[in-house]
Amino acid sequence: MPPRRRLVPHTATLADSQQSWLRNFLEYVANERRLSPNTCFAYRTDLIKFYRWLGSRSITELTVQDLSEYAVFLKESQLSPSSVARHLTSLRVFFRFLQGQGVFQRNLAELLGSQKLWERLPIVLTPGQISRLLVEPREDVDELWIRDRAILEFCYATGCRASEVVNLKLEDVWLDRACCRCFGKGSKERIVHLGDAAIDAFRIWTSESRPIILQKAEMRSLNDDAALDVSSRTNEKRLGKKNATVRSPYAFVSRSGKKLRREALWELVKKYALRIGAPKTISPHTLRHSFATHMLQGGADLRQVQEMLGHESIATTQIYTHVDTSRLKQVYRKNHPRA
Repeated sequence: MPPRRRLVPHTATLADSQQSWLRNFLEYVANERRLSPNTCFAYRTDLIKFYRWLGSRSITELTVQDLSEYAVFLKESQLSPSSVARHLTSLRVFFRFLQGQGVFQRNLAELLGSQKLWERLPIVLTPGQISRLLVEPREDVDELWIRDRAILEFCYATGCRASEVVNLKLEDVWLDRACCRCFGKGSKERIVHLGDAAIDAFRIWTSESRPIILQKAEMRSLNDDAALDVSSRTNEKRLGKKNATVRSPYAFVSRSGKKLRREALWELVKKYALRIGAPKTISPHTLRHSFATHMLQGGADLRQVQEMLGHESIATTQIYTHVDTSRLKQVYRKNHPRA
């Protein structure tokens, strides 16, 4: 018999331990705390940057001075103040998790001072710019102009976040009631109302353009299958179903009939915003800011706008009162006895 190979026990290295801490933390925030995928992705991105800065050093041996140097490193990486604050918050939460796991007794990251952020007012489009933006998708230029108009109308009419728009399902849109159901951060559900323009654009999209896109996507899929196996009887039967369509539960789909990506929505808004001469920083969130500001300008109550936006705290909504100074002046003149 051949000699038995001697088994050498694997000794866990420092790098192995620290990588397992990161994996356990990401599993914790995703499965136990059930945070949104975007939040989990942000934690992962921030902590990977921290690990790269850390190198071969041990987390347990870091001092407050070391963590202060990391904060300086983030500032020198040309990150915005809000991004630096987010990275440090991710680090504090990660260290708090490690403290709960008994890795160390004291969370030194809590001693890092919070970044003092300049209060930045959101960019808002004027009603005139919004009007031009909503009709910018044109039949003679844009292949998916019906879909794009419906998306822009929906974003502005509801003030929904980009993730809420791409995850919207057909079953959650009730045109007969002029509203829809959205799931925001933390899967919190809220009912959002729709205006006539958004309803008309959405009805045209779902009745005319969307079925054609899905049917073309199905035919491309069938042709691809047939190319793989021309002699297959199954493919021949499937190719005979000319009216077959891809079944997608999502309200807005891509050219391939799949769920619209969040990045694609950003690119879509930027494309049409640049055409009307709007700043390059325009994004789907700009339409959300514009929705809130224009609602306040029209006389909506701050609490009502908070509910429509899905904000947990009214302090988040109050920033729009700084954008709309004309409303503040109007309220002052109406209510102050010596205005």
